[in-house]
Amino acid sequence: MNEARHEPGVVLVTGVAGGLGRALAGAFGGRGWRIAAGYHRSRPDGETDDVWWLEMDVTRGSQVEEVVGNVNRRWGRVDVLINNAGVTADQPVWRLEETAWDRALDVNLKGAMRCSRAVAGGMIRQGGGQIINIGSFAARAGHAGQANYVSAKAGLIGFTQSLARELGTHNIRVNAVLPGVMRTGMTAGLGEERRTELAGSNALGRLNSTEEVAGFVAFLATMDNVSGQVFQLDSRIARWT
Repeated sequence: MNEARHEPGVVLVTGVAGGLGRALAGAFGGRGWRIAAGYHRSRPDGETDDVWWLEMDVTRGSQVEEVVGNVNRRWGRVDVLINNAGVTADQPVWRLEETAWDRALDVNLKGAMRCSRAVAGGMIRQGGGQIINIGSFAARAGHAGQANYVSAKAGLIGFTQSLARELGTHNIRVNAVLPGVMRTGMTAGLGEERRTELAGSNALGRLNSTEEVAGFVAFLATMDNVSGQVFQLDSRIARWT
């Protein structure tokens, strides 16, 4: 078995233009990692020698493969992949267009598969790595009006556990993180009343922060012996089964 790398390496983050994506780039950058920052449509500012912005639409398999190839050519490896790209298109099922259903699964679930597939070969050859999938508590509880998003995130948990079994013998860890509700662009449309309701569903009576989630993910990336796990980071309490 190859020994795990303990020094900061190369991390590829998808969906980096969003609030959590920017926090992830900051958390890994502050720990000395080199960051390949995949964005779609909106290019953030602040590129440095250790942060490389890359246009990356996770619904386009050829572009995903091109980005991973470019990162490997520049930095020689991808040590950690964070599948953070995500979309919502909330509607009750009787109003839900099939295009909105397909889009949610294509970005949130199939996009994670495309990115994981693209990095897997390199991680196998280098003797290890980690894939971290950003999921949602909604996958455990079900949310009205989010059947497409919930289905995609529930599938992502199953994908995480299956991939962990497939890649475990190659020293590649695969885990999922459920961040909880945060103040990001994805939740910008929620009214203050709904935010208060969501905060009240937490045992601590408050929402999570992107900085705390990003710090946990950066720590998880250094753990050698954890795989196939689902980490819920807020204080909502779900049934055991």
